[in-house]
Amino acid sequence: MSRFTRLAVLQTFINTGVVPLFYDKNVETVKKVVKACYDGGARVFEFTNRGDFAHEVFSEVNKWAQSACPEMMMGAGSVIEPGTASLYMQLGTNFIVSPSLNVDMAKVCNRRKIAWIPGCATLSEIHKAEELGCEIVKIFPGSSVGGPSFVKDILAPSPWTRLMPSGGVSPTEENLKDWFSAGVACVGMGSKLIPNSLVEKGDFDMIKENVAKTVALIKKIKGEK
Repeated sequence: MSRFTRLAVLQTFINTGVVPLFYDKNVETVKKVVKACYDGGARVFEFTNRGDFAHEVFSEVNKWAQSACPEMMMGAGSVIEPGTASLYMQLGTNFIVSPSLNVDMAKVCNRRKIAWIPGCATLSEIHKAEELGCEIVKIFPGSSVGGPSFVKDILAPSPWTRLMPSGGVSPTEENLKDWFSAGVACVGMGSKLIPNSLVEKGDFDMIKENVAKTVALIKKIKGEK
């Protein structure tokens, strides 16, 4: 069962502005990355459902995070069908992120009041997701669908829509300003925020610094709008 309400999770997405994405098959590595992100100011974390036994890694990390990072809202990403969503919900996920729009996912997540953020690439898909109850819609891959200009084009006829680009987002002031000026609610970042080179070296302090700088940049950019 989710430790946080759906409304609290969605509001934290917007307040924090950035959702770190990460996967590793080693439980201890994931714990160190989660702690670095937490200490850097992130309060949501998307564990990518990738590889065999990924759910077992998530289970161990999520249980650990309850005491080690009590305010961290752990969620599962790259979930494409209801069965896998149900599995992660049994393991206490606080949200589900998908790369595509599968209407059956909405039924499963809504029954348990779990935030579901599906990936969409057209206005029709976005509106369908909103009909299904989605408050935040992922645009994926962000750079391929048109980048910040795509966001502007979507929000022109649909200003109530909240979008989260993933793919094509980097932790630079120029890139983040482009996205937030276009009107995104928040952004998702994987290897640009948590480089594999830093993970391999065990430089979790630098990951913490990357996250802290990104959180501060987004707060500054929002304040300037």
